[in-house]
Amino acid sequence: MRLVAPLRDRFFLHIDLHETTDTDESEFRPALAARDGKPFEPDVIPDGFYGVGDSENPQLAFQQAVIAAVAKVTHIAPADANGEIIGSPVVAPGVILYPFKQLGLCAGVSNARYTTTTEVYPDSPRATPEQCNAAQVAAVCAAIEFALGDAGDQAG
Repeated sequence: MRLVAPLRDRFFLHIDLHETTDTDESEFRPALAARDGKPFEPDVIPDGFYGVGDSENPQLAFQQAVIAAVAKVTHIAPADANGEIIGSPVVAPGVILYPFKQLGLCAGVSNARYTTTTEVYPDSPRATPEQCNAAQVAAVCAAIEFALGDAGDQAG
């Protein structure tokens, strides 16, 4: 945090690339519940790519541009029967929101205008690891393209 602190507010775009594997459900989530002294409540891993925007700065057009680009490469995680992905309401296809700073998430430290956390699911029977890599590349390219378009709009 001290390393990044002097750079805060100098970023326009911050994209944090993640992958969710089956071990999130079998190892990580039970360990997290045990650490926090809470009962483990089994859930499902979303099957497909999804993005997490900052609830304090959602930038839905940006999030949707990323999802649209990724949808050309791999499938987007659908909402569950409750209209949620991992317990969070879906605000646009493949997009949920978290309070980045409150949760201490990486994309919350830069104060960038455009922030997102991406999640791919390489254990999906519908995607290959190569598709997941290509999805992350598509997400980065779409994020940069959107941000550069906005920066150009602001300059001119």
